[in-house]
Amino acid sequence: MRTTSEAPVAEPQSVKRAAKAANGGAARAGDRVDPETQPGVAVGIAHLSHSFGDLEVIERLDLRVRPGEVLGIVGPSGCGKSTLLELVSGLREQTGGDIAVNGEPAPSERLSSCAYMPQRDLLLPWLAAIDNAAIALRNRGSSRTAARRAAHPLFERFGLAGFERTRPAELSGGMRQRVAFLRTLLAGKPVLLLDEPFASLDAITRAEMQEWLAGALAAESRSVILVSHDVEEALYLSDRVLVLSPRPARAIAEISAPAPRARPRLEAVTSPGFIDAREGALEALTEGSR
Repeated sequence: MRTTSEAPVAEPQSVKRAAKAANGGAARAGDRVDPETQPGVAVGIAHLSHSFGDLEVIERLDLRVRPGEVLGIVGPSGCGKSTLLELVSGLREQTGGDIAVNGEPAPSERLSSCAYMPQRDLLLPWLAAIDNAAIALRNRGSSRTAARRAAHPLFERFGLAGFERTRPAELSGGMRQRVAFLRTLLAGKPVLLLDEPFASLDAITRAEMQEWLAGALAAESRSVILVSHDVEEALYLSDRVLVLSPRPARAIAEISAPAPRARPRLEAVTSPGFIDAREGALEALTEGSR
């Protein structure tokens, strides 16, 4: 675990245990890095700050994501997690600090490298599922036939075979989220930004979708930042989890996931190492809120 030098917090014992194997390639909070020159870094952030007028939402945040890595981010509601994804993607320009995606700092270049999946599926109700999934291909000039041809294999691969021509209103919540994720994949970007993708689902469907997404991410060589308010979800789906403080968001802990991604969910979340890591993350959230 690494804590920020600007605002140190007590290190709970379970966080220490969970962080013993923390990945050495991660940025140490408080160490200035140049995200444009870091080799082997898909997303680099150095001393990032952001404000909306007088409201400071992010304060001196540092992080790195390596190619093919899934970084989970958890924190209290309203701490700036979604804003962070908007900044990384180039949809907003930060008020301070540096961000680079694949070495490119310009917002337009970041946007060209990132596919952003928001909390709501935002499927277009008048389009069939396969046309919703392939909309990025159509926007790049592909014909409808070519776009459908590219999307079709993914429907079978991700458990949606037979629903290609179904409209969103006829799909379950979990199936809608799968289509939204396929839309994100088919954008063809090397960096995926997932903003609480299962927040609107019931607990049973959410657990099923977590296991599905773990397998999907394992099969895709993409760099991913996954925002979640669910510590268990973040630990299950990620390689590392960064814990943020209440607004303004600072990194207060980093915890390595205790098991390889794409293990059966029940096996993973009931293992002693996973339980220890979850307790550590929850303790860090509690300590950071004091």
